[in-house]
Amino acid sequence: QAQLVESGGGSVQFGGSLRLSCAASGVTLDYYTIAWFRQAPGKEREEVISISNGDGNTYYPDSVKGRFTISRNEAENTFYLRMNSLKPEDTAVYYCAAVQASTVAHILMHGREAMTYWGKGTLVTVSS
Repeated sequence: QAQLVESGGGSVQFGGSLRLSCAASGVTLDYYTIAWFRQAPGKEREEVISISNGDGNTYYPDSVKGRFTISRNEAENTFYLRMNSLKPEDTAVYYCAAVQASTVAHILMHGREAMTYWGKGTLVTVSS
């Protein structure tokens, strides 16, 4: 049974940094497209905030571009989201997700429905 477990969330002040981790078990991430989503308080839908297909292709929306970086450690079967220059509007529950052999375009088109495996989420709170 595949499982993704996030860690690293917490409270930070404006301008601070956090690194989220997503540890995978039951699935080898080498062949998977990985992504981070977030759901802000009061919003119904998750926002895609980073995607990596393992071939060097990554995606970030303008809201986080230049501040967030997705990466993976295949030896540890873990992927990460480094978040710098955090803003109060980054406050959300962050979810990691994975799907085998998908494209960035497909995930952007289908969002949550494109992903196979999900973590349970970790809360990030940024205070001003």
